[in-house]
Amino acid sequence: MNVPNFCLLDNPLVKNKVSLLRDKGCTCDNFRKLATELSAFLCYEACKDVKMIPYKLETPLEETDGVRFPPVAFVSILRAGLGMLSGALRCIPEASVGHIGMFRNEETLEPVKYYCKLPKNMHESVVFVMDPMLATGGSACDAIAEIKKEGAKDIRFLCLIAAPEGVQKLYKNHPDVKIYAASLDRELNSKGYILPGLGDAGDRVFNTV
Repeated sequence: MNVPNFCLLDNPLVKNKVSLLRDKGCTCDNFRKLATELSAFLCYEACKDVKMIPYKLETPLEETDGVRFPPVAFVSILRAGLGMLSGALRCIPEASVGHIGMFRNEETLEPVKYYCKLPKNMHESVVFVMDPMLATGGSACDAIAEIKKEGAKDIRFLCLIAAPEGVQKLYKNHPDVKIYAASLDRELNSKGYILPGLGDAGDRVFNTV
């Protein structure tokens, strides 16, 4: 797939955890644990090219050069995105957190926004948008559009599972946004679900299957 800003975590440890996550026998507590671990891996990968802020610090022996992270905002797309938040916060616990609530109209497959609360410093932050499933791409595109209204410039999208259709749509609508995924799956079915996928991520995170 020729999408220059798409990054797939091609790592044996990640592949193993994705396999465990997919298994329909995976219990809710293990699903949450695996989603948290994979989210931390995604956050780590997405931080590789963040522009750091240099400063001088004192070690017990001398002055040396140090670096600070710029302001960071995590934005979870409700409700399933909450399952990724704790893993990201393990990496950057000082980050601000925002939420955008969306649900999918099951007839049109289009996203419907019902809530939006974002941090005030979006214009100066590195923004990580999180949703476990990048399926049709509708929710991701609309959420990122809301974030851009607040002046955000450096935006990265993190997901556990992506479909080619969603990656292409997100790239077409927001070519400046980097996409990080733990798995790129085969396709969407007629109802807009990812195949082979892992089912409804929100139901599995919150045990509402």
